[in-house]
Amino acid sequence: MARSIATNTSVDRDDLLDFIRPRHRMLLATTRADGRPQLSPVSGGVDADGRIVIATYPARAKTRNAERDARVSVLVLSDEFNDAWVQVDGEVEVLHMPEAADGLVDYFRCISGEHPDWNEYREAMAVQDKSLLRITPTRWGPIATGGFPADVAARLDGK
Repeated sequence: MARSIATNTSVDRDDLLDFIRPRHRMLLATTRADGRPQLSPVSGGVDADGRIVIATYPARAKTRNAERDARVSVLVLSDEFNDAWVQVDGEVEVLHMPEAADGLVDYFRCISGEHPDWNEYREAMAVQDKSLLRITPTRWGPIATGGFPADVAARLDGK
């Protein structure tokens, strides 16, 4: 039985964003006040300006951490756990209502498409007092898949 071989594919910014756009499952890493990482599972998308966007609330740890230290990382996962993934490092901008309203519309659009009533959506975001994280990618690793290193797979397969 042939073994799955790990892959690492370097990509430019456009290819990175094309990879991320259909994937909405992410882990966001921010830095706590004591310097240790805070990891949060989030839903995210890519806005028209190529930023990763994540909706949140002002009192969440990820939001408070991002306001204190704008350096964040996002692990973008495929729908299947063992499929391709990429880590993106970047600088985050935190927006609160009412400044977050237009960005939250962009967030919804890039994940779910058009809303039947944008006024209703904006009102709901205001009532919920939502915030928006907008992450500008500054560096990223290769798009990776798990598996064995090629030389190990060959040995295991008796080649």
